[in-house]
Amino acid sequence: MDVHGECASGLYRRRRDEVAAQASGAGRSPADIEYTTAENATWSAVLDALIPRWRATGARSVCAGVDALSLPRRRVPQLAEVTAALAPLTGFRFEAVPGLVDKVTFFGALGDRRFLSTQYVRWGASPLYTPEPDVIHEVVGHAHVLTDPRLAELHVLAGRALTRVKSPQSQQFVADVFWFSGEFGVVTEDGRWRAYGAGLLSSVGELDWFADHARIRALDIAAMGTLPYDITQYQPVLFGARSLDEVLDVVAGFFAGCTDDSITALVSASGGRRWKEAS
Repeated sequence: MDVHGECASGLYRRRRDEVAAQASGAGRSPADIEYTTAENATWSAVLDALIPRWRATGARSVCAGVDALSLPRRRVPQLAEVTAALAPLTGFRFEAVPGLVDKVTFFGALGDRRFLSTQYVRWGASPLYTPEPDVIHEVVGHAHVLTDPRLAELHVLAGRALTRVKSPQSQQFVADVFWFSGEFGVVTEDGRWRAYGAGLLSSVGELDWFADHARIRALDIAAMGTLPYDITQYQPVLFGARSLDEVLDVVAGFFAGCTDDSITALVSASGGRRWKEAS
């Protein structure tokens, strides 16, 4: 990165920290953010790139969520606006946090139909992909997914599962199953793989990449809970279902009934697959 790039990156980080400092926190109504012209332009550019791709590679229910939420296309919506549109559909509301929170806090909120969201906008010099959770990922990805009652229930049950189990290993297992479903899940529709995971849906680059390059395996809870992954790279392995009903049956069914003992038994029966060390 040259001097000008370093300067721009530093300005971005300072702006990100400025917005993060205004987060009201979990359990509180989010403060409104005065977004800049550049941030609104980044939001608009990403939506202009994503929405046409969703028609080709997004699950039908997620595409329907675009019309259901009817979010502004030329400016970043306030989280209160997102809640006003989303809550009547599935009961979910958005709350503002400064950045990443621990697993128990994040998933505990999901179990209560609360989504803890950042409010800052990704770096405008790299608008089509970011490994960090920004308001575009949270709102464009998760909020549209949460318009579907089945996927909203998946989020709720994942949240309740992670707070129900007690060991760090079991909690990480639940979080990783959610990673390969709520964040990077795919289903077949009309004979094609289509994304329902928010991580895929909020990344233009990965939407263009996954169908032709990712290895898509059948749903396998033991593998989903133990397979290593790198959050800074496109995901080379995904887990696909024949329908969202299968996702609810297999993945949400696991979330609904899992315990520390059942997760330990799954890992043991999987033939000794590596159980990632919980962070």
